[in-house]
Formats: sequence, C-alpha cells, structure tokens
Amino acid sequence: MMDEGWAWSDAWIFVSTVIAGKVGRHRRSPLSRRPEGVRLVDVLTTAEHLNQAIPTREEIETGVRRLLGAGLVSVSDGWFQVTEAGEQLWRDRPRSGLTTTVDSVHGVLDQRYTTTAEAEWQLDDQDHAAAMLEYTGRFLPPTPRRSVENSAAARQGRA
Repeated sequence: MMDEGWAWSDAWIFVSTVIAGKVGRHRRSPLSRRPEGVRLVDVLTTAEHLNQAIPTREEIETGVRRLLGAGLVSVSDGWFQVTEAGEQLWRDRPRSGLTTTVDSVHGVLDQRYTTTAEAEWQLDDQDHAAAMLEYTGRFLPPTPRRSVENSAAARQGRA
C-alpha cells in the first residue's frame, strides 16, 4: 500500500481514545486512568465532544488500522487502549488548546509516522450497532416514570 498520509480523522480517533481513557491525566493521578482501556462508545462520545460529530464507520476502521499499525493504540476484546508509544506521542505533542489538539496531533503523525503499516482490524457490525445505540441512549432525555399511584391521582384530579 502506498503511504497516503494521515487523515485528520485518524488523529481525531487517537485524541478521542487518549481523552476517553484519561491518559492525559496519568501524571497527576494514576488512579484516574482506565487500565482496561475504553469501549467504542466512549471513543465516540469523546469524538463528538471534540468535533460536534460522530466518526463514520469507515473513519473508525481506517483510523484504528493505521494507529494499530503505527503501534500507538491496541484493541483487545472491544477495549481500546493507548500504548506506551501513543502515550509518548501525547506527552511530546505541541501544547495547544482543546480545539486545536487534534490538528496538533495530526501534524505530529504526519511528521513522525508513516501509514504504510496498517494492521488487519475490522469493526464488527454488531459492535458498531451496539456502540451507536448506547451513544444515542446516553443523550436521550429520560422517560418520565409512571407509577400506579400517580396515574390514579391524575385520573381522580380530572374527574
């Protein structure tokens, strides 16, 4: 495969994985990290927070393949984790505001890493559907609880 360079969405997936896994906080509080990694829904939620959009399935698959190939993330049993090399990239990146972090990381990826070593990885249809369903459920307003007592009182008040 010819090296086409890193896509902005590759950096977006990486930064979302870092922030969702609280890797950026590891120096201040080791207990704040998630040692098992994060699930896809956590990556999607963080990505939406960063860019007011959810990565497409293709962006997720391509980004994860490239990040795996570069040794920056790992995925095991549905858990996404930033590797030591990924943590090093994160620590060494140029500091910027949250709105430009993905741009900064994208620049570092372009300068220091090639995309020729894509790993074999595919996002399972059911895993993607489950993550999207859970993501959607996180942001829907809760349904009002109805109880027998409230329903009976409401009917009496209308009569």
